[in-house]
Amino acid sequence: MKTIGLIGGTTWLSTIEYYRIINETVKEKLGGAHSAHFILYSVDFDEFILSHEGKWDEIAVLYIDIAKKLERSGADFLVICANTLHKIADEIQDIINIPILHIVDVTAEEIIKKGLKKVGLLGTKYTMEENFYKNRLKEKFNIETIIPEAKERKIVHNVIIDELTYEIIKQSSKDKYIKIIKDMISRGAEGIILGCTEIPMLIKENDIDTIIFDTTTIHAKAAVEYALK
Repeated sequence: MKTIGLIGGTTWLSTIEYYRIINETVKEKLGGAHSAHFILYSVDFDEFILSHEGKWDEIAVLYIDIAKKLERSGADFLVICANTLHKIADEIQDIINIPILHIVDVTAEEIIKKGLKKVGLLGTKYTMEENFYKNRLKEKFNIETIIPEAKERKIVHNVIIDELTYEIIKQSSKDKYIKIIKDMISRGAEGIILGCTEIPMLIKENDIDTIIFDTTTIHAKAAVEYALK
């Protein structure tokens, strides 16, 4: 079994889910009392992200240093436990000698398995509005992306940053998300990417009648598949 290098803490709430899903999946596959081999570096979200908000060059330097530490510690590949931080994944990959299991790639593979060509994307404002996520889906996998309208993007982002980050779950926010999802479906989305690893705390598969791609679960299970190759 390969050793997984996890970069977590963005936020610790979703990192817990990575830990749980990875170990449960290893046990399902290997049986007995088996669990995963991994090294976890959990960052301080306030110090590493909120204090450097929008300063991606500074964030990249911090994460490159972490990636090097995990590589030196014996990790065989890296898993960045967040969607938005994949904005700097290529910069990190250029510096280290072990692969990064990219969250967009493994999510795209699941979309392709379902035979879909156009999906809605929810996430932070960076994930929805910038091109690192959407372009990778289109250029590498020929998957088109629909994002919420500007006012709705603000709602989606604020719920993540002001509520889910602090483990605040509101029915009113769930209702807003469901309305936004339905709007993207009316505009042609065949499925919805929960493109922030905290959103599955709020939106579950049975909340709406469409295909949901839970990136936390997809990424964590893909890490196990890669580790067991």
